Amino acid sequence: MFSKILIANRGEIAMRIIRSAKELGLKTVAIYSEPDRKSLHAMLADEKICIGPAKASESYLNIPNLLSAAEITKADAIHPGYGFLAENPRFPEICESSGITFIGPPASIMRLLGDKNRARQEMKKAKLPIIPGSNKVIADIYEMKKTAQKIGYPVILKAASGGGGKGMRIVRSGTRMEEQFSIAQSEAKASFGDSSIYLEKYIQGARHIEIQVIRGKSGAVLAFGERECSIQRKHQKLIEETPSPFIDEKFRRKIIKSVEDAAHFIGYQSLGTFEFLVDARKKFYFMEANTRVQVEHPITEMVYGIDLIKEQIKIAAGEKLSLSHDLRLNGHSIECRINAEDSKTFIPSPGKIDFLVLPGGQGIRVDSAAYCGWNIPPDYDSLVAKIIATAPTRIETIKKIRTALEMTTIVGIKTNIPLHLNLLSNSDFIKGNYDIQFMEKFLSKKTKH
Repeated sequence: MFSKILIANRGEIAMRIIRSAKELGLKTVAIYSEPDRKSLHAMLADEKICIGPAKASESYLNIPNLLSAAEITKADAIHPGYGFLAENPRFPEICESSGITFIGPPASIMRLLGDKNRARQEMKKAKLPIIPGSNKVIADIYEMKKTAQKIGYPVILKAASGGGGKGMRIVRSGTRMEEQFSIAQSEAKASFGDSSIYLEKYIQGARHIEIQVIRGKSGAVLAFGERECSIQRKHQKLIEETPSPFIDEKFRRKIIKSVEDAAHFIGYQSLGTFEFLVDARKKFYFMEANTRVQVEHPITEMVYGIDLIKEQIKIAAGEKLSLSHDLRLNGHSIECRINAEDSKTFIPSPGKIDFLVLPGGQGIRVDSAAYCGWNIPPDYDSLVAKIIATAPTRIETIKKIRTALEMTTIVGIKTNIPLHLNLLSNSDFIKGNYDIQFMEKFLSKKTKH
């Protein structure tokens, strides 16, 4: 086992990793940018070190500075969290060449699955169904239009190196293809340094379903029951739940088996997530695989009674998984992402938290780096907290998380808590009657009223 882990991230995920590392008896090193000097993760780690100014490219994305910090503090492992360098295959390669263990999949797997189009083709070989689309990145608008006409509109343009909804554009007719292609390329270049775009058929009324996997350096792949992630705005998830109200046990077993086989086929290691679109007839299509811990991992932890971060650290240290192959789902869990933003306009609301009360009680979990007096910088993601409720049934869980949100008080900034309360009171949501277009329709109705 390692002696000291440097956490190459910030905010709530840095706090989450610190907690698991401490429970394993490991020392932790927090890195921070200048605006994050008084951040909670910097205060609660065993050691801290400043790695640069506010701009992420000069701090959290600065690999030489990160490795210098690891060397200075004598950290023998690095955990990337999510975002920033978590899916950059160069990072584990450079860590390895510097004699530092990267806590995550090997660079070869990250490179394979990080190229979304290449990943689709590999999953096709692994017998996973993929969405109809281009077989390679598309070079120009002529080829894009030709492919779209072949598979039929609507289509969705996607960044080949993308994630998090960046470089994605839905195109419903050929008249707007040129404009949307140009925008998607520009977004992809700005976000990932790669303007490559591929195209897929846009499936109307689909669900966004993901499957968590974990595998040691040898042995079988373990896949967990699905997470339902269809409540999203502009491809950014807002509410996640497990199990999905749409999925039955027969389908669950089928998709889990398919994912385990596919992950084994490509030689997957460590923690990861396979994401799918599932249509109204319960036909599923592979979208992408994420080679990191997901923001929404707590709901899986709650219903399975596990600590995924601990298992991920153990795998990197060469230890065996402590998980049983007889995974049993127990109860229901829902996560709400609380963002510093206006719930009506979605304009970010950075600034000082003047007063803060976070919820608690049986079945309530809060993952957060927020505290009273903290200045939320405008430079990074607007996530303030993840509030998670778990109960024996879905209806009980909805009631529990609504109560938790009503008892949450954050003064000094605006948050999207009012939006969450409206969503959790919506009759279609309560019935489990929603898909990935739900938010678009929900917000449209609110605007009209």
